[in-house]
Amino acid sequence: MDVEIAGLAAVRDDLGQGFLDALETLACCSGRVVVIGLGKSGLVGRKIAATFSSTGSPAFFLHPVEGAHGDLGMIRPEDVALAISNSGETDELNAILPALRSLGVRIVAVTRDERSSLAGLSDIVIKVAVPKEACPLGLAPTASTTAALAVGDALAVGLIHWKRFDACAFRRCHPGGTLGQRLRLLIQDVMHRDNLPVVRSGVSLAHALNVLNTGGLGTVAIIDELGRLKGILTDGDVRRLVCHNRLNTENDVDTAMTVSPRSVLPGQTAALALDVMESAAITVLPVVGTDGLLCGMVHLHDLLGKGGVTFSR
Repeated sequence: MDVEIAGLAAVRDDLGQGFLDALETLACCSGRVVVIGLGKSGLVGRKIAATFSSTGSPAFFLHPVEGAHGDLGMIRPEDVALAISNSGETDELNAILPALRSLGVRIVAVTRDERSSLAGLSDIVIKVAVPKEACPLGLAPTASTTAALAVGDALAVGLIHWKRFDACAFRRCHPGGTLGQRLRLLIQDVMHRDNLPVVRSGVSLAHALNVLNTGGLGTVAIIDELGRLKGILTDGDVRRLVCHNRLNTENDVDTAMTVSPRSVLPGQTAALALDVMESAAITVLPVVGTDGLLCGMVHLHDLLGKGGVTFSR
């Protein structure tokens, strides 16, 4: 670790105009950042591409061998290539760079040798040279790959500042955070079970409206004598009855309810319930067992954490 720390310090102190030029080029890129590398440099490149993409700079990783066999078709002139090779003499990588240049793609090299073939084929060179590898044989990429990864992170952080990429934008790129974790829960873990707004089939619409008003969910479920769901009555249903001058509170609730409403099973995921709500533009779903019995009800806010998930600051 001391060797790698010393390597990072050396690279930091040696960063020059090349890093600044690369940062500006990446910031002005109207396409995507194409990160290219082979072997350990390729593994580092995959992480750099993922970090760029998750922080507001669309990027993808290109394996140089796959690039030579057709994947160059993914690249457009407005893209910028970030080519990583410690020695700068990786044949498979250098072989595709002339094709990139012919497409009009600008190339940023990350290499220890500013006189290498990679450097000569690139528009901008970021020098990343560590004094020695942590490997006692001096062969396995260790300190050099750590340094390349750190430089990739430094570029990503610089772009965050440059593009004013804020926490709200970050959350849009990370739906698998708090919200994503919550949506993996089962319906039975988030649904309402107690004091449900429920009435029996055949009761008056006036009684159902009282339950609807005090139930707090904007919906009342109508069940039969066995507890099986027959229909629902929502705030929207009542509004439509009023607007069409068809609200008669002396009628049975069955005359106003929505028959065979959409529902979910208690063992299904919250994400599925959200999909159903979004597709039908509704905010409440009954939870019904395979036997047709009403088990609970789930509201849109239950899925979104009742204020526990923040979308803006």
